[in-house]
Amino acid sequence: MIKHYETSLYDGKRHEEVNRTINHANLSITIDTQKPFQTMMGFGGAFTESAAYTLSLMPDEKREEVLKAYFDPEEGLNYTLGRVHINSCDFSLKNYTYVEENDTSLETFDIARERQWVIPMIKDAEKIRGGKLNLLASPWSPPGWMKDTGIMNHGGKLLPKYYGTWANYYAKFIEAYEAENLNIFAVTVQNEPAAKQTWDSCEYTAEEERDFVAKHLGPVLEKTGHEDVNIIVWDHNRDIIVDRADTILKDSEARKYVWGTGIHWYVSEAFENLSKVHDLHPDKHLLFTEGCIEGGVQLNVFENGERYARNMIGDIDNYCEGYIDWNLTLNEIGGPNHVGNYCDAPIISDTVEKTLNYNVSYYAIAHFSKHVMPGAKRIESSSESDLKHVAFLNTDGSVVIVIQNETEKDHEVELTHSREAFKTLIKKRSISTIKFEV
Repeated sequence: MIKHYETSLYDGKRHEEVNRTINHANLSITIDTQKPFQTMMGFGGAFTESAAYTLSLMPDEKREEVLKAYFDPEEGLNYTLGRVHINSCDFSLKNYTYVEENDTSLETFDIARERQWVIPMIKDAEKIRGGKLNLLASPWSPPGWMKDTGIMNHGGKLLPKYYGTWANYYAKFIEAYEAENLNIFAVTVQNEPAAKQTWDSCEYTAEEERDFVAKHLGPVLEKTGHEDVNIIVWDHNRDIIVDRADTILKDSEARKYVWGTGIHWYVSEAFENLSKVHDLHPDKHLLFTEGCIEGGVQLNVFENGERYARNMIGDIDNYCEGYIDWNLTLNEIGGPNHVGNYCDAPIISDTVEKTLNYNVSYYAIAHFSKHVMPGAKRIESSSESDLKHVAFLNTDGSVVIVIQNETEKDHEVELTHSREAFKTLIKKRSISTIKFEV
């Protein structure tokens, strides 16, 4: 059985099953199930304080609808991954930490603030999912007193005398989440370490990040019994990922603690840089850890959905193993954000009108997450056309191919692989998922 799902600009379809079968084709895409690449981990989004707080302002049935829309394995996006922030981030209501000022012993460490909105949201998502979520934890800034600037915002650096204290902070956070029966599968060293932001931020050179992992974070996680929690470096854009990742991974001491490299999509669409990192360090992993549409809410802008699909295809076709979107939901202006850095989200929760708005980006993600299961292998797909595409082999034997047509021309395409041949119309300005069921 073959199924074709489509999101299109001109037809207005949103991940809808269609019949585009045709008799003749002038383009071909060949899928080779015998040429597997990376194993896919899954898809997800970020449980920011802003997202959780926004949902707390919505009627109960709307809050549940959002969580089902993402985490229900059948009716939703089948999310299995999530991201949380250690201390505050820009998408928090204010700057905050988990310890009192100058508490170098971390005796006052307490995540009580997360129990107000964030942790209940995660637990409710897990109930809907019917299982545990794999959570990635990222810090935006250490407490201000640990930095050379004395404040959390506007960049600055972690003072060397607090390297050990800060490493122990991660362990405390992991243990606090474990006490809540939540699974932190990985931590990143620092969100966007090359950026001096107006919000919570901290800067590291590649060498500083390398040494912090090798001499402090890696040994501390090992010593505290958290050696199974993966360490992800970089957690920033693709533009200089090769140099940043290579500087860390070619160091034998840092390398033994590092699981892989995290990617954001801002600034650059140099997808080929991921393959360069993979080729240099083929035993290490690549994970997309953040991306969003900036500049506030932009309802139903088709180009934003195209950006999601283009980036997902580009990254996955270059060895990325999973995709974690940014805020799961935001309010009607793209916040709250404690420095006014408003953004868009796949689902906008209007806290004034008490309505939900599903953006095109939501449906773009659906083309991947609803069909590509955790454990699927990316497989080779080849074509001489101007269509973007990436193919997968699920563990149940089904084959999935996602095809994006950003041109203003319909394309007649024949898909061929070892078991099937199928001719279909790929509409102009569309995203298609075609699944060959077993």
